[in-house]
Amino acid sequence: MTTLIQDVRYALRQLRKTPGFTFTVLLTLALGLGANAAIFTLVNSMLLQTLPVADPKTLVRLGDANDCCVGGGTRDDGKYSLFPTATYEYFKKNAPEFEELAAMQAGFGYRPVTVRRDGTQTNARSMVGEFVSGNYFRTFGLQPRSGRLLTDSDDVKGAPMTAVMSYQAWKRDYNGDASAIGGTFWVNTKAVTVVGIAPDGFYGDRMSTTPPDFYLPIETMPVLANAPYVHDPEAQWLYIVGRVKSGTAMGPLQEKVNALLRQAYASKNGYSTEQGKTLLQRVHVLLTPGGAGIQAMQEQYSSQLRLLMWVSGLVLLIACANIANLLLVRGMARRTEMCVRTALGAMRTRIIRQLLTESMLLALLGGLGGLIVAYGGTMMLLKLAFSDAQSVPINASPSLIVIGFAFALSLLTGVLFGVAPAWIAAQAQPAEALRSGTRTTASGASGLQRSLVVLQAALSLVLLVGAGLFSQSLNKLQSTDLKLDARNRYIVHINPQAAGYSQAQLEALYRTMEARFHALPGILKVGIALYTPMEDNNWGDSVEVQGQPSVVSEASWIRANADYFDSVGTRVVMGRGITPADVSTAPTVAVVNQEFVKKFFKDQNPIGHRFGAHGPNTSGDFEIVGVVEDTAYQSVRWKEHLMYFVPMMQRPASEKDPIENNESLYAGAIVLQTDRPMNNLEALTRETLSSINSNLTVVKFQTFDQQIADRFNDERLIARLTMLFGGLALLLATVGLYGVTAYTVARRTPEIGIRMAVGAERSSVVAMVMRTAIMQLALGLILGVPTAFACVRFVKAQVYQITSLDPSILLGATAVVAAAACFAGIIPAMRAASIDPAQTLRLE
Repeated sequence: MTTLIQDVRYALRQLRKTPGFTFTVLLTLALGLGANAAIFTLVNSMLLQTLPVADPKTLVRLGDANDCCVGGGTRDDGKYSLFPTATYEYFKKNAPEFEELAAMQAGFGYRPVTVRRDGTQTNARSMVGEFVSGNYFRTFGLQPRSGRLLTDSDDVKGAPMTAVMSYQAWKRDYNGDASAIGGTFWVNTKAVTVVGIAPDGFYGDRMSTTPPDFYLPIETMPVLANAPYVHDPEAQWLYIVGRVKSGTAMGPLQEKVNALLRQAYASKNGYSTEQGKTLLQRVHVLLTPGGAGIQAMQEQYSSQLRLLMWVSGLVLLIACANIANLLLVRGMARRTEMCVRTALGAMRTRIIRQLLTESMLLALLGGLGGLIVAYGGTMMLLKLAFSDAQSVPINASPSLIVIGFAFALSLLTGVLFGVAPAWIAAQAQPAEALRSGTRTTASGASGLQRSLVVLQAALSLVLLVGAGLFSQSLNKLQSTDLKLDARNRYIVHINPQAAGYSQAQLEALYRTMEARFHALPGILKVGIALYTPMEDNNWGDSVEVQGQPSVVSEASWIRANADYFDSVGTRVVMGRGITPADVSTAPTVAVVNQEFVKKFFKDQNPIGHRFGAHGPNTSGDFEIVGVVEDTAYQSVRWKEHLMYFVPMMQRPASEKDPIENNESLYAGAIVLQTDRPMNNLEALTRETLSSINSNLTVVKFQTFDQQIADRFNDERLIARLTMLFGGLALLLATVGLYGVTAYTVARRTPEIGIRMAVGAERSSVVAMVMRTAIMQLALGLILGVPTAFACVRFVKAQVYQITSLDPSILLGATAVVAAAACFAGIIPAMRAASIDPAQTLRLE
């Protein structure tokens, strides 16, 4: 320990003596380690971290997919992750291997609630509510922050309506007011008592950019949300997570759960036919670890995060090569010192340990700087990835595991860049200290130094090519013709259901909204629809054309009003669009897209033909009256997307259920087209809706351009970060090449002086130095180009319409690396050309 302390003190003195070297190394390390720690913070939060609950290892999820939100029918593969309420209750009753089995709403993010605190004059606000089973919090082993949590008695039909508020919503929206507990809140115009506050740090059963603000019992959903499917045995809408009893074997439990699922599904409509009985044998559910909750965001971001881990790792490798070069130069400069120490009896192992102590000290100090960079980098990443999110369950402050990761990475890098320089410096012979004034003419940089520069150049080229690929992919996505017009268009997301409207009241509401908005100056079109283009929503069904029972295909569908197509810029190419005359009592009609026509009609005229949902007596539900362009919905990547559009309030004759069971009648958005940009339109929109009904709130307001741009957030984030990392790698490689070239010039100063004394031109000296730098660059390119080609196949799945490396990207990246290399080499070359031969000879 005494020796270690001495080594640390000596290392600190040596680092203080060379502040320029120390600052360069620490900055390089902080950038390299910080980039990796920032990415690891996100990886840890999204992919590795468990829920903040009791004993997460004993939690098991029934299912392994992020299915959303309400589904029905049978699955060909037989694999289920969403379940009806009756199936959940069947599991709960017949699977005693679970201590607790909780159910939770799959698609709560698509069903906001309207909330207003009783006794206040504030307007109602749109918030996120999740409907859960009464044992939800007990299953996770949670204790309330204040008050109490939901219990089984709350989740009983006819029980007083209660809710638990999240800690984040309590602090953010109600300033932590203790009187909120036990207070009455009007949720979707119904009185609900908040009985408690969820624990701090609990964001729900899944990571989401819209975590729940209120947790409500499942049995209150039919009243609060007017959801007809809560007790529909055919509707699959619940996720299930359970806590298994100690000693339960997972293999037998898996078999039992599958058997129970087949028993529960045997009476469903889809499995009652002969074909259905065959499909029933495939029905199964995969039990997966539930400690991390419903892994929705994990599935969305896992591939991007793993890619960024590789990219940041390459940047760290370049940083290590750079620092190793600096240490090699420093070791050569201290060669005399090492010779003297060896002559005085120092063991080589002692010298290596001393030099490694310096390297490790630099690495640890760089790691501390890296944590600061990591905090700032994580904040930047969160803003880039979740720019519109109110609260994201990711803390930018480094956690203990991130600190441990940074510490381990610091030690690893310290060894990685410190061993070779320490070993080379320790090889100094004592006799070398006695030699002085010996002229050398060729002692430039070592082969190891040059190899490190070549490696840096190769890796920089690979990263720049990767940045170019992702930028090209983003450009292809953004330049795709969406068959939409976003100019002076605004999207207003609404939820009339949460405002207390029944389906029978909707037709009058929509006419009122159209009239009120048309009365505003500057409003040209008022489109109303179930959902809009380029948003994360989709309603679909299997359809068939009357007379073609053998041809069945999946198609998305939308309810829309007469102004809708004009409001989003979709052109009608045949027949007509939806008109004001297409009211609920008029004949049922539909407008289809060109892909729909291509699938079902080939070269025939589709106008006048009838189609409907696949099934008996439904194929004639709608008459086709028009065809529109293939506009992009949900994703540009979704090709061959069949769509049809029906009037807002029309229901086919085959629909026998009462109107109160049809949730698709509720509009999800208003599209406003204006004659000019209107900065005050959001305020006008809120005032207009509030004048119609104070509970009619704006869920989200944004321009159409913003909504479209949001669909490219993931690609934009990857393109920006790979460009950032590529630029950082290029900077480090440039510094490394400059350092080696400058060191070579310094070592060859006597030789250069003699060359110039015997008649060498300054231009030839510049060419000589630049030739060395360019040779290292050329070797780097020789290694980097095939590596770049090989890497394309690893990122092919994450880029859009790119199957091979574009020569322009490769040439551009090569030109950038070459320009950086020339810049790094020209400064030492000019310095070499300015050497005074007479002064050099006098020194010799």
